[in-house]
Amino acid sequence: MIRQFASVTVPGYGIPDRIKMSRTVPPLNPLYVFEAVTRLGSFTRAAEELNVTQSAVSRQIAALEGYLNVRLFHRERHGITLTPPGEVYKQEIGPAFAAISSATERILNDERSQPLFLRLYPTFAVKWLIPRLPLFHAEHPNIEVRLNTTISPVDFTREDLDLAIQLTTGDMKGCESLLLFPDVIQPVCAPSLLKPDSSLKDLDDLKDHRLLHSHYRKSDWKDWLTAVDRPDLQSEGMTFPSSILTYQAATEGLGIAIGQTKLLEQDFAAGNLVPLFQPIERELGYYALWIKGREPDLKTRKFLSWLKRQIAQQEETNK
Repeated sequence: MIRQFASVTVPGYGIPDRIKMSRTVPPLNPLYVFEAVTRLGSFTRAAEELNVTQSAVSRQIAALEGYLNVRLFHRERHGITLTPPGEVYKQEIGPAFAAISSATERILNDERSQPLFLRLYPTFAVKWLIPRLPLFHAEHPNIEVRLNTTISPVDFTREDLDLAIQLTTGDMKGCESLLLFPDVIQPVCAPSLLKPDSSLKDLDDLKDHRLLHSHYRKSDWKDWLTAVDRPDLQSEGMTFPSSILTYQAATEGLGIAIGQTKLLEQDFAAGNLVPLFQPIERELGYYALWIKGREPDLKTRKFLSWLKRQIAQQEETNK
């Protein structure tokens, strides 16, 4: 049988417009099925491995035999055996599939050996992620997580990142997003401020205490006081350069801060801080972000899956 070479048109790029393909390659799906059948010795077992029906395997083999114009199997009552051409074909393509599998595994291993570059806020890193990172490393010891902490908005066009975690609305331009949890805020203070001789039972009692502010979350007190219909209680108090320092000041009893309750649950559990009055949920939330139109690689998908499980466990614990 004489087979015509296929031709393709490749415009421009300084190469000939017509190129003859120098190799004859059969349809890859039937070839893949043939390799599975010959390796497993059975249409049935090949169908189970490929998660298809036995008739689908038979059709793929028939398609390959039609393409090659040769019978590859003897179909007998007790099973199948390879014909002489089928045996030769198996011996020749088997190493090719093994080489493809080996090359693919090597690339996957190389990808797993690359660090996961993550950009996030310092407060999220210190209060939520770092305490849980040992759990991720225990599950995925081959994935190294490298953290870059900053408060500026992420720009994937200028930064070599796999993932970012930001406080946003989830519709950032050029980004795919996954909501981790909403931004819930609530006054917090040290247990020492709640001694019997102190008063923090009513909102009016806030007048007797210093309000602590974070430079990068200046609107937190205003938003919370507005939500509880007491904007008149707003005061200048003390301002700190970061939320981490603000929470530390509250822990030391310097005053009352507005806390991001999702980030402070370990402080609550340890008795370092106590939540006061009622929480409010803002329109913003903490989102995992990655560049739009690019499928996250294997290590990033594993990290996202782990994040979702950690948050689900956190929510289950809080019920």
